[in-house]
Order: sequence, then structure tokens, then C-alpha cells
Amino acid sequence: MEEEAKKKKIWALVIIGFFALVSALTYAYSDYYVYLSAYLWFGLIYGMCLQYGRFCFASAFRDLFAVGVPRMVVGIMIATLFFAFVSSFVTATGFSTFHPSPSGIHSMIAGLIFGIGMVFAGGCASGSLYKTGEGNGVALLVILSISVTQSSFADLGGWLNKLVPASWHASATSKKLPAVINAGDGWLDQYLAGYVWNHDKVTFAKLLGLKNESIFGAFGGNLLVGVIIPALVMLIVVYFFWGRKGFVRERMKEKGAVSFSDHFTGFWRMISLSKRTSIAGLILGVACGLQMFVIEGLRIKYGVRNAGEILTRLGSDFGLSIQGTVFDPGYWYVTTQEAQWVGWVMHKLGWNNMDNIFFGYINGIPNPALNPADWMSLALIGGAAIMALLNNEFKFKKPTMELAIWAIAGGFFMGIGSRLGLGCNVGAFFVRVANGDIGGWLFGLGMIGGAFIGVKFFNWWTERKMAKELAGLEI
Repeated sequence: MEEEAKKKKIWALVIIGFFALVSALTYAYSDYYVYLSAYLWFGLIYGMCLQYGRFCFASAFRDLFAVGVPRMVVGIMIATLFFAFVSSFVTATGFSTFHPSPSGIHSMIAGLIFGIGMVFAGGCASGSLYKTGEGNGVALLVILSISVTQSSFADLGGWLNKLVPASWHASATSKKLPAVINAGDGWLDQYLAGYVWNHDKVTFAKLLGLKNESIFGAFGGNLLVGVIIPALVMLIVVYFFWGRKGFVRERMKEKGAVSFSDHFTGFWRMISLSKRTSIAGLILGVACGLQMFVIEGLRIKYGVRNAGEILTRLGSDFGLSIQGTVFDPGYWYVTTQEAQWVGWVMHKLGWNNMDNIFFGYINGIPNPALNPADWMSLALIGGAAIMALLNNEFKFKKPTMELAIWAIAGGFFMGIGSRLGLGCNVGAFFVRVANGDIGGWLFGLGMIGGAFIGVKFFNWWTERKMAKELAGLEI
């Protein structure tokens, strides 16, 4: 047993050494690779934090709705609060890379679809990535399903166009996008150009008539009003409906009554129930904020606004969007870069993936080996593997046929939800909420509702299956 643990530690060191070697060799070739390495090392931190704290949005809401355990929901809120605090500081200093997204009812609908999918799959987008690093085959299937769905959905038209409202079509074609972009053809193109882009990008600071970059806007509007108050309300609701039950039973046995002040103790105990999750949430939140600061600093250093310019200088301009850009969020993000992997492969196999808005106009499909966001996701998987190996939690797990079906189905719904919401549980909820984007809370509310529906359906399905099995035994 001791020998096996020693081997796992050696493998953890090998992974770290591999990433260090990649950074060193690429830097020796060109210092522009520092930009990609920044994504790599932040991805490594995210993977280690996610695995250490067992961070998964699907697990959080499944545990809450199915068995009444609030631990992970609390951890997510802690991470969001710390990320929001650091983000506010970065925003106020003018180094923020965050860009709000158009907000509307579509954000909530997208979150609902995504929430159902993540419960079916047994993991959210970020959770599936870190579980892949633990050797979980089901999680890998989820990532593949999300990616294939997104990449295909981005370019589909045909019969789907019959579902496009005439107002979307008219608005999309009026945008007069470059001729190579099917703004009046693909379903998603018309949804984006004809509907989503017509909505305002609203932050809480803007709603209060403040500038995001001002002290009052960053800390008063986006942090206090946009994050602290709603997060506190959410935690109070979680305590009232789920957290207080066990605490009240315990206090009734001890004192025979529960005072109002006792509930403050119970609330704090719920917050501090899992030190491991809280510590991971703290580090995750701070790292997310620092990445924005670092990436913006590197953009200033190299005189670029997007990694597309970095790739051009490195002599790799294949797959750049028509604007010369690639997906380069400047902060933690998942799903888009995984869709780019599949989009790049499909393009190489003959599917023209550069004639749509998602790839051709905005994100591009660069070589995965030179895509900064790809480096972040691969390093996230590596970071999770490192932590799993050190904690003796790494184990290859082959999916059963039933779990594989759920994984593919859940990934499909998450892929659709991600494209409709312009992001997943990280990009459309976690990052946006922490930066005061109203659309983040809309996606989050939809995601919570979808998770509730998913849990109820899953419970019904399980009970139905057990009833059939029991009936078969009786026969």
C-alpha cells in the first residue's frame, strides 16, 4: 500500500515536471509563449482546487435537493464572494479582462436546460473536467458530448431555421456581417445576431448609474449590491430550508428551545462546516481574480488585445476568426475551448466550421496545441490528477452502458444550454456573478430550477426502475 502511494506521488511530480518543461521549452522558442503558459498555470491551480474541494455545481444542487446537504452550495458561494472581491479590485485598477454579456430571459432558459443536463450527466462542465483528471471515464464522455454538441449546434441550419422567428431573421440579416458568415442561415447565427445581440449588457454598477471601473461602481454596485447581498440572501434561504433542520434538532435536545441568536450560530456552522471546501473556494476565488490581472498585464506588455495577434506573431494564423481573433477570455472559462477542439477536428475532416458566428466571426478554431484556453483546460485536468494522486483518490473508472447514456444525454443538454447562455456554470454563472453581471444571476436561477427538475426526474426514474426490478423478482 505504501509502495503504491509512493508511485502515485512520483506520477504527480511527473505531471508537474511535464508542464514545467512545456513552459520552459516554449519560452526558449519565443517569449510570446509566456501568454499561453499563464493560462496553463492558472488552469493547474483551478484543477487542484476543484479536486481538493470536490467542487461540482451538479453535486451541489443534487446534494441539496436530493438529500438536503448544503455543503457544496456554501462552498460555491464562498468562492464567488472571494472572486468578486478580487475582481472588484482588479476592475477598479483598470486591469479587468471581463466583458459582460447581453442579459435577458434567454439566460434563464439556457440555465434551465444546462441545469437539467448537469444532473443527468452527474457533473457540471468544470466538475466533469476535474473528474476526468481523477480517471473517471463517465466524466470524459460528458466533456466529449458537450463539445460535439456545441460544435455541431454552432453550424446547424436546415430544418432548424423553420423554428426561427421572422423578427430574428430580419434583425440578423440587417447586421450586414461579412459575407462568409451565415448570419441569415444557421439557427444559432440568427439567434445570436437577431436576438441576443439586441439585448443590453447590464451590470449592477451600470444599473445604479455608476461606471464599472470606478471605486463606487466596482465595490458598491457590482460587489455589494451585485454579489454580497444576493449571495447572503441565498445562503440564508439555504439555511432556512435545509441547513437549520439538523441544528434545531441538536439544540432542542441540549436546551429544549432554540433562540434567534442560536440561529446565527447555526448559520455560521453551516458556513464553516467543511474546511476543505471553504479553503478550496477561497484559493479558487482569489486565483480567478488574479488571472484577470495577469492576462491584462501581459496584453499591455505585448501590445495586443487578443491572443489572435500572439498566434499571428508565432506564425500560426490558421483558424483565426474573420476579425483575426481567437477565444481569449482572460479569466477562467470552460466549454468554448473544448468545442474548439472538436470544431478544429471536424473542419480538418471537411466540415466547414468557419462560416458561422460562433467560430468564424468570434472564437476561431486554432490549432489546439497553440490555443491559450486549451492549455488552461488541459492543465486543469492535470492539476486535478496531481491532487487526486497525492490524496490517493486517482482511479480509472470505466463507464457502464447506463452511465454512458446518461453522460451523453446530459452533455447534450449542457452543450445546448452553454451555447444559448453564452457560457456554462463557470462562464455564464460563476464569472458573471462575481463581476456584477445581472445575466449571471439569471443563468444561475435557471440552472437551479433545471437542477431541481433534473433531480425530481432522476428520482422518478430510479424509483420506476427499482419497482420494475422488484416486480421481476416477485415473478
